[in-house]
Amino acid sequence: MTDEVAAVDTNELESRQESSRQLGGKKISRPKLRRYDSLELESGKCSGHHRRGSKELSWSVILHLAFQSIGVVYGDIGTSPLYVYDSVFTSGIRNNEDILGALSLIFYTITLIPLTKYIFIVLRANDNGEGGTFALYSLICRYAKVGLIPSQQAEDSDVSNFKLEFPSKRLERATRLKSMLERSQFAKCFLLFATVLGTSMVIGDGVLTPCISVLSAVSGLKHATEAMTQGKIVCISIAIFICLFMVQRFGTDKVGYTFAPIICIWFSSIGIIGIYNYFKYDPAVIKAINPKYIVDYFRRNKKEAWISLGGVVLAITGTEALFADLGHFTVRSVQISMCSLTYPALLCAYGGQAAFLRKHNDAIGDTFYKSLPGSVYWPMFAVAVMAAIIASQAMISGTFSIIQQSLALGCFPRVKIVHTSTKYEGQVYIPEVNYLLMLACVAVTLAFRDSSKIGNAYGIAVVFVMTLTSGFLVLIMLMIWKTNIFLIILYMLTIGTVELTYLSSVLYKFDQGGYLPLAFAAVLMFIMFVWNDVHRRKYYYELDHKISPDKLKEIAAENKFSRLPGLALFYSELVHGIPPIFKHYVANVPALHSILIFVSIKSLPISKVPAEERFLFRRVEPKELNVFRCVARYGYTDVHNDQEPFERMLVESLQVFIKDDYFLSKSMTNEDNDGETDYRQNDHEEQIRQEEMEKEIDEIDKASCAGIVHLIGETEVIAGKGAGIMKKIMIDYAFNFLKRNLRQSENIFDIPRKRMLKVGMTYEL
Repeated sequence: MTDEVAAVDTNELESRQESSRQLGGKKISRPKLRRYDSLELESGKCSGHHRRGSKELSWSVILHLAFQSIGVVYGDIGTSPLYVYDSVFTSGIRNNEDILGALSLIFYTITLIPLTKYIFIVLRANDNGEGGTFALYSLICRYAKVGLIPSQQAEDSDVSNFKLEFPSKRLERATRLKSMLERSQFAKCFLLFATVLGTSMVIGDGVLTPCISVLSAVSGLKHATEAMTQGKIVCISIAIFICLFMVQRFGTDKVGYTFAPIICIWFSSIGIIGIYNYFKYDPAVIKAINPKYIVDYFRRNKKEAWISLGGVVLAITGTEALFADLGHFTVRSVQISMCSLTYPALLCAYGGQAAFLRKHNDAIGDTFYKSLPGSVYWPMFAVAVMAAIIASQAMISGTFSIIQQSLALGCFPRVKIVHTSTKYEGQVYIPEVNYLLMLACVAVTLAFRDSSKIGNAYGIAVVFVMTLTSGFLVLIMLMIWKTNIFLIILYMLTIGTVELTYLSSVLYKFDQGGYLPLAFAAVLMFIMFVWNDVHRRKYYYELDHKISPDKLKEIAAENKFSRLPGLALFYSELVHGIPPIFKHYVANVPALHSILIFVSIKSLPISKVPAEERFLFRRVEPKELNVFRCVARYGYTDVHNDQEPFERMLVESLQVFIKDDYFLSKSMTNEDNDGETDYRQNDHEEQIRQEEMEKEIDEIDKASCAGIVHLIGETEVIAGKGAGIMKKIMIDYAFNFLKRNLRQSENIFDIPRKRMLKVGMTYEL
């Protein structure tokens, strides 16, 4: 077998072999089997649809996840009643009817965006159970070749694409759009830019959410005692931040079960108090369900009403967490918790506060605390502080999820991913990111010191991410779901128009703190752009300088390797061919282990790859060298951990490959004999092949028992001669700074240091 090994579908061969046995070994005429590349054959076995929901979960598990989601997902949107009315009426209430207009805006905003858009539409756009901006992007990449990330190669087409559909007008429309995107380099770059921008904004949310939520809750102390100054409130808030980030290492599973009861009490309390205030002060606020009051509100206040939308949008902060945190739960569990508890409790809370304000126009500052019945002030203060702490959890968990996705797709520097739950997939913790978020929260709180200023910044981050999500969703509707065009237009005219209106309003407050999330996004986008760009340049350098099979034969003939007992794993990012660093290695160390495997860790644009379909192998000629190429495929939510022993699984998969390789070689030899085979005359040849196969498997067992050595290609990249100043800054300074200060490959893959050898080489890009 050569490097371009001939292979066929195993099921087809077994079926034909069974037919031959049934015919008693008679000569039968069959069409020749098609020839495939071995990696292409095996990659076709992975459908990319393996997800948590592939097995139907029992209702008990779904309800457990729904309960957990209350503590993780809804803290942010649940604590919005602490500050929304204060942010809407920043100049006080001028007309009592304005309260109905504001309540009507809040009611329809919550109904349209979190409930209709996210719960019933966006959650359906999950990528095998994963949510977030990168999940949408990778979903689009599965249907159109729009990715700029080098892990997307031609042999992944069978892995990434869904089944073909029968032609229809909608399919033709989707095909035209797909072709247009694939031909346009600008479209590819813009999609990646929008993805990185959305990701950066969500990470910015992870910083701003603790600041505004905790500050707003702790500010209630000012109404209890005059001795409580703003400086003391800031110090208490910072102490709470530190404690919150310190418990993240225990994982979403434990944090969710700890926080869920508190948030349940919070939602129940604000709902009950809202109903109490509704009947006590003004039941007429139910009229706000009529959108006429929105029109009247804008007629009376004009520009001021438009500016106040920046406060109304704070009622839906944390909505993106519904989608970003989906990997921690399931679609059904999030839908149940939203519809049964969160949505009705929020409507009651805002309705009750509106009824209170109708009778107390002067109570617009800290409306939440002033509207509380006196007997429940301190209990509600305690629950509010705890709910505000939990509100931060939603975006922190979402930040961990999207950074895991962007890391796997080559758009974020290497960081350690810790899988915190053996019971539920997708629950992760990232130590470096956790501490950076904590430092950023402390810095923002010390700089702004007031929740109203942070609210201006918060609104921009929230609406930007929602608008980008809508853009991706329209592409998915057109190209993947093939939705009726009239429904797409209806979506754009309703939800799209509402989001763009809110975006125009929050941008008005750019100079009042709105610049903060954009500054966060700019820094994060620069880091992600530098890493992704140099990552791709490095990959294509290796691709251009890879060692061909003929070149390997020359190297083997020139160096006359001595062989060492053991099995060596030579790591490289290159999927096609042998990396150039191998030539550098053998020139300095003219010895090879008895078995050598070139391993490429490759991320696919799907969420998970089943462990049994993890490895793809190819034999490298000459056969006597015992050299193989291996591609270890991971989805962007797969985590390298002890539950999946890498070395043992790789060796076992290699042995299975050798068995299949000999079987396929025998079958192809039979097929090449003019389509006519007499199986009774091949007993001797089959016995020889069987002995060769057993000998090779035995050699692999002996090599693995002698010891497995990990050879890490540690390459240094520098800008090539004649490179421009910007390219030198990006490669020589920015990228290498990130690389030096972040985790190395052996830490990411938990490679044992006692059996690791680094091979260094410099690439001029």
